[in-house]
Amino acid sequence: MIDHVRDLASVRDATERLLAAATDLDNVSTAEPSLLPGWTRGHVLAHVARNADALVNVLAGRPMYVSGAARDADIERDAPRPIADHLVDLRESAARLEAQAALPADWSRTITMRNGVTDSASRVPFRRWVELELHLVDLGVGYDLEDLSAEFLERETDFLTARFSGNPDVPATSVTDGTRAWRTGRAAEKPEVTVAGPPPALVGWLAGRRGGDALAADLTCEGGPLPALPPL
Repeated sequence: MIDHVRDLASVRDATERLLAAATDLDNVSTAEPSLLPGWTRGHVLAHVARNADALVNVLAGRPMYVSGAARDADIERDAPRPIADHLVDLRESAARLEAQAALPADWSRTITMRNGVTDSASRVPFRRWVELELHLVDLGVGYDLEDLSAEFLERETDFLTARFSGNPDVPATSVTDGTRAWRTGRAAEKPEVTVAGPPPALVGWLAGRRGGDALAADLTCEGGPLPALPPL
């Protein structure tokens, strides 16, 4: 069962971790490449701030973004700012989201995300927690997938395997960390491939955060090559 109150507490904790990491950056390191292709650390920080405002819109019943082009333009506009401006924006946007989440609301209602994706309002705090944790990894400042909590890794694996479930472009896949197992990909009586590995590596693969030799070293795939997954 989703506990949005508990997830909001996790969001606060993750926000503080990201702010602490960003505080150690300067203007030069903020302009350097992040671990996301084509994005500087400034792009990552700008995206995290604008995501908070986008989720305010979602919880308030407004469109998440005016348009995809406007979303991208806002990130490009904000990315080159001095780190001091990023820090103010991150704090203020996080506070706006926390204030919106504190308003009386029906957390069982259906909300609409980007690209028409629908979900329960109660899952919005978890979605924000994901943004904060994965983008802190993307900053490339020493916080890695292995630093993510066991609870987060299990829930993100639940979430992402469900997201790709039924996708005709992904082979029927069994995913296991040796303790738990999930199914994802196109519907089939039996899985075509089985992907196994430690939880951080599974999340890295599912979230598109780790590839190449590093991923091959951490995961095994029986029945064929490691499935290529659609971008998130």
